[in-house]
Amino acid sequence: MDIGQKVNYGTVIKTLLVIVFLPFVTVWYVWQKTNWPIRNKWIATAGIAIFCLFAFASGGEKPATNDSQPERKPATAQVEKPHQEALSQSGQSSEAPVTNQATEVIPEANSEVFPVSRVVDGDTLTVEMNGKQEVLRLIGINTPETVDPRKPVECFGKEASTEAKEILTGKKVHLESDSSQGERDKYNRLLRYVFLEDGTNFNKLMIEAGYAYEYTYNTPYKYQKEFKEAQKKAEGNKRGLWADGTCGGQLNKPNTQPTPVAPTSSQDNVVQNKVSPPVTTGSTNAYVCNCSKTCAQMSSCAEAQYQLNTCGCSKRDADHDGVACDSDCQ
Repeated sequence: MDIGQKVNYGTVIKTLLVIVFLPFVTVWYVWQKTNWPIRNKWIATAGIAIFCLFAFASGGEKPATNDSQPERKPATAQVEKPHQEALSQSGQSSEAPVTNQATEVIPEANSEVFPVSRVVDGDTLTVEMNGKQEVLRLIGINTPETVDPRKPVECFGKEASTEAKEILTGKKVHLESDSSQGERDKYNRLLRYVFLEDGTNFNKLMIEAGYAYEYTYNTPYKYQKEFKEAQKKAEGNKRGLWADGTCGGQLNKPNTQPTPVAPTSSQDNVVQNKVSPPVTTGSTNAYVCNCSKTCAQMSSCAEAQYQLNTCGCSKRDADHDGVACDSDCQ
């Protein structure tokens, strides 16, 4: 027994009664008050003695617990921010590293994950849902234009598209809708917030890193306040499109870098062609009329526009707004 351990006198008294007093009274009663034969009295006495020995043997001290072992403390959960390097590489600021404020708690209703099939640009992607491909338009953000054939490639648009592909290609994502924004936009794209599997709000992450800016379409949305604060931090730290060496905050500034000719050797390269239209000499011989080609089969938005304007493939312009393959080229 340890020095600091208190004696339970009640337990001691009960033990003495059971092991000593009670057997003694029982033996006395057997020999003095019963008319049993001598042989039966000895058998009863032996049984009582065996019972006492068994009770004494099983009433030893319990094994002492190892109180000297230190108490184990639960490890602190840490969430690694995906592409933390992107936040530092997208700007020239010497500020302290940004904490992972884009990490959110994913509601249980949105726990289902969907594989990303294709990344169109920084704010548009395609996922597989219920056996079919759905084009998503991210709520609350906008990235510099790269795929609209009516507009030039804007400053930092290619960087935003590349970053989105690095983060999302081959990944699975959680989706969250917002009743304030409706289910789909006028191009029939699903309107969603995208969360990575670790809980990171991808929409907010792109704003924090300076690859996108906050965008309110008509009505306020769920994360509007957070997205606006994220943009202020990106502006203050001169990250991405807010950096002096890139766009300096001029969102409509055209891209000054030459557009490379995209390769055509694989499916991934076809996707790249959609983001970076190939440089042509102005000759219409670059494409061949083929109205049976779907938007997914087009090598670029420029080819889609060629099929519409030159070849008269009106099916590529379902809403008759003059832009072919709206979901991919808006």
